[in-house]
Amino acid sequence: MSRFLLGRLGIGILVVWGVVTAVFIIVRLAPGDQATVALGPEATQEEIDSLRHQMGLDRPVWQQYIAYLGGVLRLDFGESYRYGRPAMDAVIERFPATVVLTVAATVIAVVFGILLGVLAGRRPGGAADRVVSAVALVMQAIPPFWAGIMFILVFALTLRLLPSAGAGSPLHLVLPAITLAIPFTALVARITRSSVVEVMGEGFVQSARAKGLSERQVLFGHVVKNALIPVITVIALQVGTLLGGAVIVETVFAWPGLGSLLVGAVGNRDYAVVQAATVLIAVCVVVLTLVADVTYARLDPRIRLAARR
Repeated sequence: MSRFLLGRLGIGILVVWGVVTAVFIIVRLAPGDQATVALGPEATQEEIDSLRHQMGLDRPVWQQYIAYLGGVLRLDFGESYRYGRPAMDAVIERFPATVVLTVAATVIAVVFGILLGVLAGRRPGGAADRVVSAVALVMQAIPPFWAGIMFILVFALTLRLLPSAGAGSPLHLVLPAITLAIPFTALVARITRSSVVEVMGEGFVQSARAKGLSERQVLFGHVVKNALIPVITVIALQVGTLLGGAVIVETVFAWPGLGSLLVGAVGNRDYAVVQAATVLIAVCVVVLTLVADVTYARLDPRIRLAARR
């Protein structure tokens, strides 16, 4: 197990290094100049050159990259010129709001996705299976920004049941969490359904039925337990995706999280904030993937045996 864990950890470190490098390259290939954006269109060339020198943007790219890697290892991404403080401080301040939104959306998606998947998979081809499969397909096809706008129009402006934007109370969390959970719920339902159908055909299920166990005991005591093994990996990976993909939902609902911070940072060429936020999200994704791999190996001994070979 230790060798399996070390192998996954090594892969995770390489992934984080790749993300760190990719972000460094992308923000410098993007059109526009950070110093020009910071000073505005009325700044003179001398003022722009002076600010570029202060930011280190006039140095060779390889020197900037070495300094950037050193800062990443110290968790120092530099100062945010827009907020006038360390970039990581601004990111950490917004990060809890994104975590709350992601956790709420994950709970909704996991609970309803697994229930719908089990309901559809217990009788493949039946009425419930056809309905759940059709609904899941529609849910995955709905753009999050459109769903968010429709929720605001119906539940906030027309029915006046829920607030349309901002934060401050649990009611503010309802619409953005449901919006973010819609495609995630559909994915969990479809994966669970396929896994349940596959496990239902296994020999140990037939043996359990031959022993006289009821369908409920077979389903929840044998089928669901084994069917959830691949679902766990999908959930862990999707949670990491939600952290980075909440940008649109947070913008639609004016949710004060990491997504809205990133949108503003990209628009203002605030390299330090973009790099700090992206690296933090990448580390979270790697950690969640590592947790999923370890859990997967615990649930399925075949994974551990394969890792020892």
